[in-house]
Amino acid sequence: MKALLWLLLVGCLLANVFVSLVVGDGVQRVLLSVVSGIGVIGAGTGLWLTRERRS
Repeated sequence: MKALLWLLLVGCLLANVFVSLVVGDGVQRVLLSVVSGIGVIGAGTGLWLTRERRS
């Protein structure tokens, strides 16, 4: 599960960089950035919730 979340996090970060560099201005760029941002937030939240807690 954690490996999939890490893969999703890295993939969304790379997608966001790609969108910023390649896709022109407009609605398409905004939508792709929002989708990749939601992926980053979701993967980060999932990793945070599945972390090992130390007492």
